[in-house]
This record gives sequence, structure tokens and C-alpha cells, in this order.
Amino acid sequence: MTTTDGRRREPAYPRPRVPWWLGDTLAALLVVGAAFAPFPVAEFRPTGGPAVAVVLAPVVLLPFRRRSPIPVLAAIVVLFGVGTLLGTLAPGVVLATGIAVFAVAARTPRRRTIVVTVGTALAVLLLGLPAVGGRVFDLPVVQFTLLIAFAAAAGDASRSRREYIEAVTERAERAERTREAEASRRVAEERLRIARDLHDAVAHQISVISLNAGVASSAIETRPEKAVTALATIRRASRTVLGEIGDLLEVLRAGDSDRAPSPQPGLARLDELVAGFADAGLVVGTRVEGPLASVTGAADLVAYRVVQEGLTNASKHGAEHRAHVLVAVDEHEVSIVVTNPVPVVRAEPDPDDVRGGHGLLGLRERVASVRGVVETGPTPGGFRLAAVLPVTRASDVDGGVS
Repeated sequence: MTTTDGRRREPAYPRPRVPWWLGDTLAALLVVGAAFAPFPVAEFRPTGGPAVAVVLAPVVLLPFRRRSPIPVLAAIVVLFGVGTLLGTLAPGVVLATGIAVFAVAARTPRRRTIVVTVGTALAVLLLGLPAVGGRVFDLPVVQFTLLIAFAAAAGDASRSRREYIEAVTERAERAERTREAEASRRVAEERLRIARDLHDAVAHQISVISLNAGVASSAIETRPEKAVTALATIRRASRTVLGEIGDLLEVLRAGDSDRAPSPQPGLARLDELVAGFADAGLVVGTRVEGPLASVTGAADLVAYRVVQEGLTNASKHGAEHRAHVLVAVDEHEVSIVVTNPVPVVRAEPDPDDVRGGHGLLGLRERVASVRGVVETGPTPGGFRLAAVLPVTRASDVDGGVS
């Protein structure tokens, strides 16, 4: 069995450190040795063929104790009782009983182990009475009972230790799987953040380049001065987008470089942003209410991206080359509204009107990362993009931007 990372996982019940046959051989030697050892107590020595067969029978039963521990234990207790009827206490059979009790305790729950152990001890005590003349507190019988109790305690300790190791191993594997899942989630979030930053850095500049390229191509023969202006705008937008890509790369490399990354844009650059779109031919009306300086951290960058995305969509998909931006800041939140007129719906779609649809999706994710809300949709006479962002420190979280 293997784990999710390809490593081999140990089975629920760990394999013994010694080969199974070696343990069975050792158990057989102990049983046989105890059966024929020169004990001074006459009741310990088997006499006659049936008694010898009884004291040796556990050697055949013990190898099955791992698969069927309780039936094997019951059979060995029965053999002990038969031995007492034949006049021998059979210490080898009692030793085999202890080995079987250990197997039961190591493989069954504690409550069942206690019941089985008490029943086995009482059975050995009662079955041994005929061989000692009915003396309940005869030393051999007490010793046999204590041996069974000790074997049960040792087996229960072995089971508890195994369960503890399994629990620790499971917790470690679960923690490792959690770390792997968290690492995968962070990688996915980082990729998404980079994709959003890249879109925000180049989308509106590429739109400016595309629009002015169309103007230049249509005016190069009839109005060359307009074509020259459009080409100048293309050149300026190209430099801007290259600079923003460079800034993004500096942010990504900030962890491996001693040089501080370039600051991220915010509402302080709102006029510069609007001027860039004005150069592209978009007439933007701007209205600011409240101090923009109170918007800081991730909320400041997200607010800038909201305006940028709204004006980008207005320049690409709007009509009349105009838009309006409202930024209202109060003590707790900043509200941003970008509106623009939209063209009349065409009977047939324009093949040159390509809309990726990823900008607004990325914008929603950005706004959600700072616990804000965004709404987009048609409004009478145009299209409206509205966002509300908190300006408290709770908005400056790791899920925003770096």
C-alpha cells in the first residue's frame, strides 16, 4: 500500500520484527521444555501416552493464534482441563495458554480482553483444583493465574503501543497531506494573481495600441498628421506597457533580490491614468469626493485597477469615446463608479470585436480579496461598473496583491 506521494505505507497491523516461523518455533520449544522439564512437583510431570499427547497438542495449535486467537485459546484451556483429569497440571499447557492470551490481548479491544482474561483465569483456577486436591490457594494454581494476567497485560500494552504509533503516523500523514494541499492552493492562487497582474498591466495599453493602429492605418494617406499623432501614442503606450511588465517582474523577483521592488500604482496616479486614456481618444470626466490619501494598501491598488478596468472596457466596447469616473471616499469605504455609453446592438456581430471576458472576472476576484463588492451591468443609456472597498486595515490582507 502506498500514500498519495508514492511512498510505501505500513499495514494497519505491523509485521513482526522476527519471522513468524521463528516465533512459533520459540513458542514450541518453550512448551515442550516446560512439559518435560525435571520439576520437583509430581503433578507437573506427564505420565502415560494420553497425558504426553495433551501437553504436546498446544504446539500444533499455537501457529493458528494470529488468525483465530480466541478459538485457539479456548482449545488450549480445554487441553489444560483434560490434563488435570489425567493427573497433571501441565505447565507447558499453561505457558501455551499465556501465549494465546497475549495474542488475544494484542488483537482485540481492551474490554473484550478483560472479559477473556478473567474467564481464562477462572477456568484455569477451577480446572486445576482436581490436580491439587481442591486447594484453591495452592501455589502452582496461583502462579498459573498470575501468568495469565501478566500475559494479558503485556498483550494489551503491545496493542496500545501499536495503536499509538498508528495514530501518530496517521496524524503525520494527514498533516503532510494538508501541507501539500495548502502548498498547491498557494501555488494556484499565486498563478492567478500573476495572471491578474499581467492582465492589468497590459490590457488597457494593448487596447490603446490597437485603437491607434486602426486610426493610423486609415489616416496615413488622407490625414498624415493624425497618423503621426496615433503612432506617437502607440510608441508611448508601448513604453508604458514594457515599464509595467518590468515592474511586475521586479515584484516577482523581490524575494531573490536586495533591490526594493517598484511601488504599485494607486489612486494617487488617477490623473495619470485618465490622461493616458485621453491620449488614446477617450474623453473621461472625473469626479473625486473625499481624501484619496486615506485609501492605502491593497485597497488602494484594487481601487486603481477598478478604474483602469472600467476605462479599458469603455475604450474597447463603449460608444462616443467618452466615460465618467466617480471616486467617493469616506471614513470607512471608497466607492468607485465608472459609466460609459454603449453602441446600438448590431444585427450581425463585428468579427473585429474580440472580448476575452477575463478582465471583469479577475476584477471580481481582486475586489473579493479585500472584502469588497463589485457590480457590473447595463444602465439606462450605457454600461455601469461599481465597486465598494473598505479602507480599514482589515482590507489589507494577504489575499490581495503584493
